[in-house]
Amino acid sequence: MASKVKASQQDRGETATRILDVAERLVQVRGFNAFSYADVASELNITKAALHYHFPGKAELGQALVTRYAARFAEALAAVEAGLDDAPSRLDAYAQLYLDVLRDERMCLCGMLASEYPTLPPPMQDAVVRFFEDNETWLARVLRQGKDDGTLHFAPSPTETARMIVSGLEGAMLVARPHGDVARFSSVASQLLAGVTSA
Repeated sequence: MASKVKASQQDRGETATRILDVAERLVQVRGFNAFSYADVASELNITKAALHYHFPGKAELGQALVTRYAARFAEALAAVEAGLDDAPSRLDAYAQLYLDVLRDERMCLCGMLASEYPTLPPPMQDAVVRFFEDNETWLARVLRQGKDDGTLHFAPSPTETARMIVSGLEGAMLVARPHGDVARFSSVASQLLAGVTSA
């Protein structure tokens, strides 16, 4: 009996993960308001009732998406810190995270959600804001390190510079998208980071 319960729990977990995977891609390509439970159910060949079992409403699904995305992004930033010691390399690796998403013909999940911010449920709004605040905090720490050791040069505060970098990368993704031009993003990202790495 215990093995059956465990298998059933594992199946539920796998179904929830598949739902999140499909919904995440749909948000990154279409936006949160441009997909429905019917779209997810159709792709996974399951019923809408099965979706509601795992995520009672779209608001709950959306919050789970942001939570998972933010956790994965935080893990990626921790890996950058663990693998790279100097601030310029960490900044390059940060921009690479955005580039990898764009190469997959997707947008940053929270960037897409930010464009729909007024229409999102309050818990999702809060989660999106936290995502950007966490990114800015991480970047400000890297920028402060670089300024202290002389590898980075910028006039505004680390926090203001961090906000500029996040905004610049998100905007560069958005503008590169209709052109279908990853190189366009790379060029803007390079120039953006050159502004703090050049003496």
